[in-house]
Amino acid sequence: MNAILKKELQSFFNSPLGFLIIGVFLILSSLFLWVFKGDFNILDYGFADLSKFFLFAPWIFLFIIPAITMKSFSEEYKMGTMELLLIKPIGIPKIILGKYFGTLLVSMLMLLPTLVYVFCIGALGMGTNNYDLGVIIGSYFGLFFLIGLFHAIGLFASTVSNNQIFSFLLGVLLCFLIFFGFDALASLLIDGSTQELVSNLGANAHFNSIARGIIDTRDLVYFISLILFFLCLSYLQIKNKR
Repeated sequence: MNAILKKELQSFFNSPLGFLIIGVFLILSSLFLWVFKGDFNILDYGFADLSKFFLFAPWIFLFIIPAITMKSFSEEYKMGTMELLLIKPIGIPKIILGKYFGTLLVSMLMLLPTLVYVFCIGALGMGTNNYDLGVIIGSYFGLFFLIGLFHAIGLFASTVSNNQIFSFLLGVLLCFLIFFGFDALASLLIDGSTQELVSNLGANAHFNSIARGIIDTRDLVYFISLILFFLCLSYLQIKNKR
C-alpha cells in the first residue's frame, strides 16, 4: 500500500498540472479573502474570523478534488497498467487505500498553507489572537472529513471509465449532489421536520455542525460511513471489471 501511495504522490508532483491545481486553490482563496470586493472579503466583513473561508472552500474542493482523483484508475485502465497492479500480491483493497490516502495527502498539503490565514486574522483583531480557536479547529476538522468524502467519491468515479474527463465530470456531479443536493431538495419541501430530515442526509449539514466547534458522533459516523461506502463501491467496480 505504501508503494501505491508514493506512486500517487510522485505522479501528481511530477506533473506541472499538480502544482497548477495547488496554485489555483491558494490564489483563488487568497483573492476571495483579501482582494476581491464582496461577501467573502474579510476586510469588508469587519470581523476577524475565517467563517468566509470555510463557506467557499468546500465549493472549490468540489471541483479540485475530482481533478486530482480523475486519473487514479482511469489512467491505469487507459495505459493497460491496471492488469499489472492486479496480478501483484497486494490485493484490491490495498490498491484502493494506497490511491485514496495518496490523493488525500495531496489535499492536506494543499490545505496546510491556509493556516497562515489564522495568524492573519489574529493580527487584524482588536486584541491579540481574539478569534475563537475552537470554531477554527472544528471548521478545519469538518473540512478534513468533507475532503476525505470527496476523495472517496472521486476515486469511485475514476473506476467507472478510462476517460478522465468523464471521471472528472461524474466526480463533480456526485460531490455536488452529496454536498448540496439534499439541501436543494429540502428547500422545496413545506414541512419543517421533513426539511430538516432531508437536509441531514447531505454532507453540508454535517460539515456545518462540526464547523461550529462541537464534535458530534453522528456527524463522524455519517462521514466515515459514506467514505467506506464509496470505497466499497470502488472495490466492487474494480472486481467486476477484473
